Amino acid sequence: MATQEDNLKDIIGHAKEYGFVFPSSEIYDGLSATYDYGQLGAELKNNIKEYWWKAMVHMHENIVGLDAAIFMAPQTWKASGHVDAFNDPLIDNKDSKKRYRADVLVEDHIEKIRAKIDKDVAKGLKRFGDDFNEAEFRATNPNVLRRQKQIDEIEDRMRDALENERLDDMKQLIEDLEIACPLSGSKNWTDVKQFNLMFSTELGSVSGESAKIYLRPETAQGIFVNYLNVQKSGRMKIPFGIAQIGKAFRNEIVARQFIFRMREFEQMEMQFFVRPGEEMKWYEYWKEFRMTWHNALGFDQNAYRFHDHIKLAHYANAAADIEFKFPMGFKELEGIHSRTDFDLKQHEEHSGKKLRYFDPEINESYVPYVVETSIGLDRMFLAVLSQSYTSETLEDGSNRIVLSIPPALAPYKVAVMPLTKKDGLPEKARAIIDDLKIDFNCQYDEKDSIGKRYRRQDAIGTPYAVTVDHQTLEDNTVTIRDRDTMEQERVAIEELPRIIDAKVSMRKLLKK
Repeated sequence: MATQEDNLKDIIGHAKEYGFVFPSSEIYDGLSATYDYGQLGAELKNNIKEYWWKAMVHMHENIVGLDAAIFMAPQTWKASGHVDAFNDPLIDNKDSKKRYRADVLVEDHIEKIRAKIDKDVAKGLKRFGDDFNEAEFRATNPNVLRRQKQIDEIEDRMRDALENERLDDMKQLIEDLEIACPLSGSKNWTDVKQFNLMFSTELGSVSGESAKIYLRPETAQGIFVNYLNVQKSGRMKIPFGIAQIGKAFRNEIVARQFIFRMREFEQMEMQFFVRPGEEMKWYEYWKEFRMTWHNALGFDQNAYRFHDHIKLAHYANAAADIEFKFPMGFKELEGIHSRTDFDLKQHEEHSGKKLRYFDPEINESYVPYVVETSIGLDRMFLAVLSQSYTSETLEDGSNRIVLSIPPALAPYKVAVMPLTKKDGLPEKARAIIDDLKIDFNCQYDEKDSIGKRYRRQDAIGTPYAVTVDHQTLEDNTVTIRDRDTMEQERVAIEELPRIIDAKVSMRKLLKK
């Protein structure tokens, strides 16, 4: 039976073989935790961005976009708290020499206890069938209650240790739980230490502390420092949002699990400015809206869950993650945070500039509160790949690998294939593509048998394959094959744009 680790290896291998993701600088043996998006990866990535941008910006009249610079005045990061507080608690195993995030080790331990609860629930369902009441079982079963109590106690201890920066307590928790190094099984740990994650560099030709600047560790601050520019130039009225897609950089010591955790990554963030006191209403709104955005893709709804933060960031009064069931288990995909007025007040204080909003409805001037939605584009890419990757055994006993990527996100929407390379079929196929490519990203494919070509298109997630044969020359009809059902239908060439658009248009997603 394939393990989750095997599944991730299969996805990594498939991503490389078909041009989705390559190890960066591979001819020089690569650079750890750094990846390049290939020809199909770039298309899928752009389609995810478009889906997010349309849903967040185009579908909301009060949200606009921004593209801020990666380099910012270094005072920005002092004001935001990143210079002093952007740390991870790290711990080394003395025997394996491997370094880990202390909080992640504890969270992985908690996840193992949760898995035991889920196993108990599954046994209950098997035993009682349709009469099974899961909510009642979770609330009354002694094993479940005992394990949930364990989880609560561990979370309380971790929250207390992290919030009060008692790193000794964090180490003691790891020792009390008898957590072992995942690699060596050793429990021989160093003390826990804080490590700042920002990359620094020097601006211009002058070296020294005065020329020190940082690669941005998040895109949000570019929005905050431009809040007043956008509000005034766009005549924006509260509540309003500013959205941005861009690169961010973090010197992750523990960068692993393919593109899940990298040092250079891309974020899709939106900061929503609201009247103080209304932030929780909007916090709940954006939690629901973002989950609807994910569910519209049609993946298994059980692959998503909300997880409230154990330790709130220094700027937040509420925070939740949308976690996704990746091949390596449930991990953070997106964060929704109520950031209060922390950021704008900090920038007011450090810059000496007023960042207030005059609200004509209540005749009052105030610093707005902010609700943030922040999703990792690379993680979303991995979520799409891992949910879409399927190995199927067909009725004839043969096997096919198919990427059931939501059609609106698929790199190619349609492949056009001449049955043979002669008798005018390639020319006819080219003419069809020339018409379709105005609206859809198309691929021309004439190499190998038609069966092998179908398999190749299945493997890269192309929703439709159109075959041009000799009958096409007689009556202007073609065979169109559906990736998911493998059903084939004879249709008129002039009907192709309508048929393809009905399946691949982003309108279907946005209407959900």
